[in-house]
Amino acid sequence: MVKMASLAFVAAFLSLNFTPAFAEAPAADKATGSKTVTVFAAASLKNALDEAAAAFKKKAGVEVTISYAASLPLAKQIESGAPADIFISADTASADYLSSRGLLKEGSRVDLLGNSLVVIAPKVASTKKITLDKASLLGALGDSGRIATGDPASVPVGKYAKAALQKLGLWEDLESRFAFAENVRAALLFVARDEAPLGIVYLTDAYSDPKVSVVATFPASSHPPIVYPIALTASSTSDSAAKFFAFLKGLEAAGFYKKQGFAVLR
Repeated sequence: MVKMASLAFVAAFLSLNFTPAFAEAPAADKATGSKTVTVFAAASLKNALDEAAAAFKKKAGVEVTISYAASLPLAKQIESGAPADIFISADTASADYLSSRGLLKEGSRVDLLGNSLVVIAPKVASTKKITLDKASLLGALGDSGRIATGDPASVPVGKYAKAALQKLGLWEDLESRFAFAENVRAALLFVARDEAPLGIVYLTDAYSDPKVSVVATFPASSHPPIVYPIALTASSTSDSAAKFFAFLKGLEAAGFYKKQGFAVLR
């Protein structure tokens, strides 16, 4: 398996400007006396959650700090003691990881969102729609091109991609042609910057960047359902966190999710 280790990768990843996950415990909001709400969330949620957090601050006067990264590394940060009030993952396995260790508030977990898995190409390359078969995919890659996606060892989108390609009988043919990224948004940037001819990301990520085009969509039956669980952490005692948690499950937030292409499950 091949990982990109170029300066372009480092630049792409750092440009995401994600909040470091393991941060100091949040201070009280000076304007309201309310504790800042800290959320650990899957990278693919960035656009929708940033809008939701801004709307909640305007409505309730409470600051929301969101750390975006791959789901399992975030879960392990919480396990290691990183302060977080709310956890939202892009797979059930990462939420199960915390739940099995008693680190999610009992009874709070719900399946919030769904998503689709797609193949993208740089819009500047004018790649036409492709079929999900060996000849079409290898033809789009050329002699040395790579497919950018998340690392299947730790990033949900990579796990879904591997499962889908295995189901379609394509994994062995393409395994050596991957460039694995730290999270789905880093993979997206590879393609948006024309540094990879193809990428496998979520439909919502493709919607977020006008520099990429969707060239194929994986059948839902080819991979486990893409589900985003949300839960309060066991350590969360903040009233503000409980209010933001309720807000994220409500109608106003649903509009932000739908705008980005998510399926709202509740």
